[in-house]
Amino acid sequence: MCGIVAYIGQREAYPVVLKGLKRLEYRGYDSAGVALVNAGKLKVYKKKGKVAEMEEFATGKDLQSHIAIAHTRWATHGEPSDRNAHPQLSGDGKLAMVHNGIIENYMQLKQELLNKGHQFSSDTDTEVLIHFIQEIKQSNECSTEEAVRIALKRVVGAYVIVIIDEDNQAP
Repeated sequence: MCGIVAYIGQREAYPVVLKGLKRLEYRGYDSAGVALVNAGKLKVYKKKGKVAEMEEFATGKDLQSHIAIAHTRWATHGEPSDRNAHPQLSGDGKLAMVHNGIIENYMQLKQELLNKGHQFSSDTDTEVLIHFIQEIKQSNECSTEEAVRIALKRVVGAYVIVIIDEDNQAP
């Protein structure tokens, strides 16, 4: 079962979301990851295995931020691996998303995106959805929020998503 943790506030975000992930460990999962905006750049740290493995991987990295999203994954699409762990990035690397659930029509959406030149680095329906949102945002010259609204009108499934946008941070 997947778990999602997110934080926006005055405290350092990484310790908050890391604690949240650790509290979800009893549920079982195959990978863990976190995305945060640091010095105006989106950073993603994720690993196959336990939260402790992701935490070790992120040790020594500059994790200062006041906004972060985090995820523990139980594989639905794509084998348990670093590349299939969440968060997943948009093609331009400016959006990261964590996702709980299933996008039933992700193969149809993926084919449309492949036809437009998108390249994928995972086997997940999550990566397809964040690429789809990016495509809508760019082609309609709209906000991330509006792109999500438009995208979800086409998505079939049961899901919860949380997105972090490098260009749209909370104060």
